[in-house]
Amino acid sequence: MEYEKSNYNCYLLLLGTVLFWFIYKKFENDALNNAVINTNINNETEDNVMKLNINGSEFEVVLENNATAKALVDMLPMDVEMSELNGNEKYYYLDENLPTNSDRIGYINAGDIMLYGDDCLVLFYESFNTSYSYTKIGHIENTSNLKTAVGIGNVNVRWEK
Repeated sequence: MEYEKSNYNCYLLLLGTVLFWFIYKKFENDALNNAVINTNINNETEDNVMKLNINGSEFEVVLENNATAKALVDMLPMDVEMSELNGNEKYYYLDENLPTNSDRIGYINAGDIMLYGDDCLVLFYESFNTSYSYTKIGHIENTSNLKTAVGIGNVNVRWEK
């Protein structure tokens, strides 16, 4: 009887050890996977963001995942004087043409950054309906100070990665 009880205890100990090992490996793999996911998210965030400095105010731009945005980033950093148009946008004609994939947007949001044609960089600081076609480049998520920063008339803007 004592022998059977001892075997039973050994089986329980073995079962507990195996179960503990499986649980440990599960948590270890989850921790490694989370570390990889967080690293990828951070890298993607860094890769799809650029900055604008407008009259001392800095804005973070989340870039589209397209050839136009990538080509613009390859041109950075750049300082440009953007011209005023219609009380809702600033524009600048680039020295180089960028790849395009224009679409009738329908509605522009304040903070949208688009390409008109293949060489006109546009920063919108007001929201409105439009019938024009643009290629999306990115958008400023926090536009609370954007209209004040761009001011009236032409404005100097630093574009950088």
